[in-house]
Amino acid sequence: MQIQDLPFSDPGVPDARSGPRFLWWLFRNQLSGQLTSLAWGLLHFASVASLPFCVGVAVQAAVDRSGDRLALAGGLMALACAGNAVGDTFLHRAAVTNWITAAARVQQLLARKAATLGAALTRRVAAGEVVAVSTGDVEKIGWFVEALSRFTAAAVTVVLVCVGLVVYQPALGVIVAVGLPVLAIAVLPLLPRATRRADVQREKAGRATELASDTVAGLRVLRGIGGEELFLDRYRRASQEVRHAAVRSARMWSLIAAIQVLLPGLLLITVVCYGVHLAREGRIAVGELVTVYSSVMVLTYPLRHFEEIAMAYSFSRPSAKRAASVLSLERATDTSGSRAAEAPAGDLYDPATGLLAPAGLFTAVVCGDPDAAGRLAERLGGHASEPGTSVLLGGVPLDELPLDSARRAVLVQDKDPVLLSGTLRELLDVPASGAVDPRDALDAARCGDVLAALVQGSLDADDPMDARITERGRSLSGGQRQRLALARSLVTDPEVLVLDEPTSAVDSHTEARVARGVRELRANRTTVVFTSSPLLLDRADRVVFLHGDTVAAVGGHRELVRTEPRYRAVVTRETEEEVLAADALRGDDVLHRLEEIEETA
Repeated sequence: MQIQDLPFSDPGVPDARSGPRFLWWLFRNQLSGQLTSLAWGLLHFASVASLPFCVGVAVQAAVDRSGDRLALAGGLMALACAGNAVGDTFLHRAAVTNWITAAARVQQLLARKAATLGAALTRRVAAGEVVAVSTGDVEKIGWFVEALSRFTAAAVTVVLVCVGLVVYQPALGVIVAVGLPVLAIAVLPLLPRATRRADVQREKAGRATELASDTVAGLRVLRGIGGEELFLDRYRRASQEVRHAAVRSARMWSLIAAIQVLLPGLLLITVVCYGVHLAREGRIAVGELVTVYSSVMVLTYPLRHFEEIAMAYSFSRPSAKRAASVLSLERATDTSGSRAAEAPAGDLYDPATGLLAPAGLFTAVVCGDPDAAGRLAERLGGHASEPGTSVLLGGVPLDELPLDSARRAVLVQDKDPVLLSGTLRELLDVPASGAVDPRDALDAARCGDVLAALVQGSLDADDPMDARITERGRSLSGGQRQRLALARSLVTDPEVLVLDEPTSAVDSHTEARVARGVRELRANRTTVVFTSSPLLLDRADRVVFLHGDTVAAVGGHRELVRTEPRYRAVVTRETEEEVLAADALRGDDVLHRLEEIEETA
């Protein structure tokens, strides 16, 4: 796989059972690239390791005044230098390719998982954690994957040089062969502590990233209540905690690096002292001493890769663990499905609560607990929290449908929908049946004032469809953003449309017009609205009241206001005691007020 071939047509199915298993899976999927890197690494390190032998031959040739051997040493040195240059160049090329392709594979896997889970992703994993995994963690994972082949080449070179020195000069070679493994494993006792400190640093950085994203997202509201300084102080404290953790981690890695410099120096001193003693006794030649000395000097270079692989693994292991935790999340609706790809039609039924939304009707759902309503809305979209609790559409469990079929069948608009930056035309350019014109959807959502605001805020757009929407629609009010999101949902024209509090930020007069527009546009289509607004409830064909996690009452809005005190308490924002204490005329007064609001709207 080359960089120009990215992105992958299929990044594969990762082994997300643990961080190390995920790293091993990445390595296996890059086996050809790793072998290429290993081959160039062996050429590079072997060329570097052969230079001491060439120098030793040249020194001994000069001592013996042998021109032929001196010329041979020069030729071997030129060959070693050429091999070093070629090997280093292509090793770097192969290593960078492995790094980038590994990072790209992880990013594709994360993007695919985000697309599969949809809005359920941020319900299970904090948004800041997702950002940290898809940015910094991806880089660390790629670092370890590409460093592994270079480390393998360095380790093979060290072993070969040690064996060669033992054969070439046993007296000094044994010292080197025993000393180098000690150098390699000397830092192992420090690695667990260094890893723990790196984990703490990464954890604090993730929390700081999450706090920063939350602060930026809510900056407009924070300024409105004068709370931006409070949150900025919190971020400053979190940032300082990250800095302190980074310094503590850096101290440990500095100690490891110092040991990697100190111990080879002690080995070199030992070799030189003993070698000089042997040379004085005439047991070794000067050229042999220079060869061994130069070999020990050169071996400090491949030994650095032992430190690098330890650092890479220490940083990448927690990163791989976090990436694996995201990639292991599963959507209840299977991506392939065991049913036919055609989306079913019919009644929408939730066996967990007993909720039934008949096909072609406008069903309103009233739930006293907003969190329970959100969980139910998520389940209606095919995200069953437990096996066996899948919602049925036309008698077919949604978790048996392919993902694309399930999404065509049921669309859930969250309570806080997100608007992406771009033009209004791009915002409404979504997968749709084609039966609903975007302008009809905008009219049904009563977006006339929104279009006027977009044109007024644009410098060069005469057509509202070409007006640009800022990031997350921050230039618009909450009600305007809600109505644009509602229009986008209406354009898709799914078989079943589930709306969670679609008008919570809209004034009562606009809300009544929106309720009428949605009902007209969605005529003969199944629509489920989670709301406690009397204006929306009065427009519904059928109202379902949930008390706790079960259906408590079903009927028309006005009927339930008169007959169900718990329902009336939720709709009128009164306590159940107040409702039970009121007389029967109380319900008539409520209905009268609703009629007045509708007539005014």
